[in-house]
Amino acid sequence: MEHRFDEDRHARSTSESREGNVHVQSQLLPALRLQGPRHRRGRHAHTHRRRQTQDAHARRKLPDASGEGPRHLVLPLRPEGRRGRDSSTCASRGFALKKDAQDKAEEIYRAAVGGADGLSDATVGEDLHNWIKKKRSLARTTRHGYEEHIALYLEPQLGHIKRRGLRLRHVEALYDAIERENAERLLHHAKVVELEKARDAAHTAWVHAAGKREDRRLVRRAYLAANAALREGRRGRRKITSAATMHRINATLSSFLGSGVKRGEYATNWAAMVELPAVKRPKALVWTPERVEEWKRTGQKPSPVMVWTPEQTGQFLDFICDDRLYGMWHGFIFRGPRRGEMAALPWTEVSLSGPWFRISAQVVEVAYRQYDEAPKQDSVRTVTLDALTRDHWQDWRITQAQERDQWSGEEAWVESNRVWTHENGEPLHPDWISRRFNRLVELSGLPPVRLHDTRHLSATLALLGGADIKVVQERLGHSSRQITSDTYTSVLPQLMTAEAESTSAVVPRTPQKNTSANEKPDEPETSAQDVAQEAPDEDDTEPNEGFNAAA
Repeated sequence: MEHRFDEDRHARSTSESREGNVHVQSQLLPALRLQGPRHRRGRHAHTHRRRQTQDAHARRKLPDASGEGPRHLVLPLRPEGRRGRDSSTCASRGFALKKDAQDKAEEIYRAAVGGADGLSDATVGEDLHNWIKKKRSLARTTRHGYEEHIALYLEPQLGHIKRRGLRLRHVEALYDAIERENAERLLHHAKVVELEKARDAAHTAWVHAAGKREDRRLVRRAYLAANAALREGRRGRRKITSAATMHRINATLSSFLGSGVKRGEYATNWAAMVELPAVKRPKALVWTPERVEEWKRTGQKPSPVMVWTPEQTGQFLDFICDDRLYGMWHGFIFRGPRRGEMAALPWTEVSLSGPWFRISAQVVEVAYRQYDEAPKQDSVRTVTLDALTRDHWQDWRITQAQERDQWSGEEAWVESNRVWTHENGEPLHPDWISRRFNRLVELSGLPPVRLHDTRHLSATLALLGGADIKVVQERLGHSSRQITSDTYTSVLPQLMTAEAESTSAVVPRTPQKNTSANEKPDEPETSAQDVAQEAPDEDDTEPNEGFNAAA
């Protein structure tokens, strides 16, 4: 829209008055022309004529007597075409340049045409809370993740911005702030590492301290002081916000803005325009002897996802063969269920005569509280048991029955119908299962793997055994075979060696005699006649003029 003052009419007004109604001429830009005639509206325009036009009321301060001050302003157009005289819906701010007023008018008009309320005073924080309340079909873990993203990242950085003022630069500033926080957290983590080294050194000095009692007391006090400094330094330590977490935060923001665009609250989904660091799924690596030696030297894992070799897997199973839950660990390694699926497995979904078990439920953990939920559609599946796993599960059923008989009297057995339970029948918490597995791995002395890594291990062992990738996909409950092949399988050294040998054997070669490095290959004998034939004829050679001159 183009809005300009009627200078003549303003000049006729009293010079003492500095506030009043402005007589303006409102003319639509050619590209944004609305229905309705071009009109001139003064202070005493008729009500009927005002209702026929799609214009808004504006009030502002007039330029002072010296002529200084803004001379262009925006008359906001309400999306529904409804008039109102309240100051909250009127443009009270002028623009020094006519182009700025035109740009603002075009922005408001385009937002109104697109269905967005360009005049609302609602903030992004208010909209975020209203949006999450209306998401009634979210899974519990998904809702918890959305609420965490809103509380920790979105509301602190974007919550104060008005809905109509949100722009791409604000969303980009959100991730810039996250990266700055990451830099501060890295410095904090480095400080904690130094404090840990100082504490360990003080503890070693205390253990090996000798001499007088007073000297040992001083060393002990130094250790206690270092330990107290470490506890103080650990306060407020938070994990680094990874690139994968940034993508999840942006997915939450994109879902929110996408819903806002559909409801007409926002004109653009700014989250879809943000460029974030690329994230790749971590590739599972095998614990080869070289990687094991490097881990022993540095204590660092080559990849977040690591897989044991068959020999290392056998060593772990031999080490835990007397563990009470050996059958569960055996099932994790060879059948590859998720920990929530194993924790929720009831005896009614297990057939030891089949043998098979059906995964139709899972236990999810939110703030350490357990909730029973149905898994995703692709995760509902039937898994066949091998003979060895079936025997271990049969033994476990007998053990569980014996424990049920032992728990009587005041401490009664907890009837949960779960396959894997504590001694009193209480179901296993998924987080407890992970902690127990980590402890067993630590005691075994083997290189570390996570409980979830056993899914990768199960797929890798199946690949080594010659199983089809489609069968492995169905057993693990993946939505596509690409996820199984790209993420959950690792190439073991045995397969790499076999592939290398089979590839080199494809090309036929003539057998050649082996020669050692110190022996020269046999040279064919040459006769004097052959030498004479190979020697050049003297008449065919040119004299070396330089040599003759030197002679």
